Amino acid sequence: MGDFLIRNISEAMKRDIAESAQRSGNSLSDEAKELLREALKRKTEAKPESLSAYEAIRAAFVSENAVDDEFAAIMDEIEAARKKDFGRPFEDFE
Repeated sequence: MGDFLIRNISEAMKRDIAESAQRSGNSLSDEAKELLREALKRKTEAKPESLSAYEAIRAAFVSENAVDDEFAAIMDEIEAARKKDFGRPFEDFE
């Protein structure tokens, strides 16, 4: 295992971690590791999943109960427009 040094921690934060360590019966180092572990877990659990453009558009149609033929027709129009514009030079681009 490696070491990890955190510099410039405020005295108040160090005191809060030390008090938390004392309450839980951990060393200062073990308590800091546990707090970091918990924070990382919360951060990864709270991270929203990113949707593709297709998934986002489909979700909008699902919420309006318009998933059948209407959704397929609009997605076909989008795909046709995308293919038509593919490779088109930029306007007023020097």
